[in-house]
Amino acid sequence: MIEEDMNQDNKISVILPTLNEEENLRLLIPEIVNLLEDDLNIEYEVIVVDDGSTDMTEGFINELMKKNTSIKFLLRTNEKSLPLSILEGINAAQHEHVMWLDADGSMTPLAMGRLLRTYFEHHNSGHEKVIIGSRFVEGGGYKGVKDVKNQSILSSIKNVRQSNDSVFGMLLSILINKLLSTLFRTELTDLTSGFIVLRKNFIDPKVFENKEYGEYFIYLIASLIKKEASIKEVGYICETRLHGYSKTGSGIIKFIIRGIPYIKAAFYKGER
Repeated sequence: MIEEDMNQDNKISVILPTLNEEENLRLLIPEIVNLLEDDLNIEYEVIVVDDGSTDMTEGFINELMKKNTSIKFLLRTNEKSLPLSILEGINAAQHEHVMWLDADGSMTPLAMGRLLRTYFEHHNSGHEKVIIGSRFVEGGGYKGVKDVKNQSILSSIKNVRQSNDSVFGMLLSILINKLLSTLFRTELTDLTSGFIVLRKNFIDPKVFENKEYGEYFIYLIASLIKKEASIKEVGYICETRLHGYSKTGSGIIKFIIRGIPYIKAAFYKGER
């Protein structure tokens, strides 16, 4: 539990962009609520931003909302877009501190707790920081493989193949992040994380616009570096998804198509 003498403005808006994640949400949301209410004891809202799911996501969330007014639901009717789903959640957030993460169970409430504790410890001590969940620092791991620095890519591939995740997506992430750290001349290790907590006024809405998928996060990091924001990475174990299938793509053609925006972002100079 966060200590009682911590500032009373510890309030968080948690954004979950979703597309056919009903089965995962049934497990994830109760655990998130338990974390925020019982373990951290902070004021919160959980905003589910749905991108037109064809499963029973909307009905399930509506049932939760009848019991818990801190759970919100936004249904997007425009063209499907992960970045714009997140942006809509940010715009709707009532609290100044926001966090977002994948809704597939890969980013666990346990990991959320580590990020939030670190974030509010810095915030309440007057040392504002952006906190990013990283698979590539101490305490981090990839797709259930602990201590990723000491695991071979072949071991990771074997583990992912036993799940519903994408081997290509895992390889893309590892390679892109190595390239990004070099090109951006930064000690940050996970520039495609998509797992973050920060103050809303640190966010430039333009980084979400005209983006195709998770590459938006690279532009977000570039924007934060330009603003000289203090950024800290917290290691977490990125688990394999519980139900459903990865949106990254499961074949080489989809892998290449999905990877092109990441490559473009890797060489992005922007106005940094």
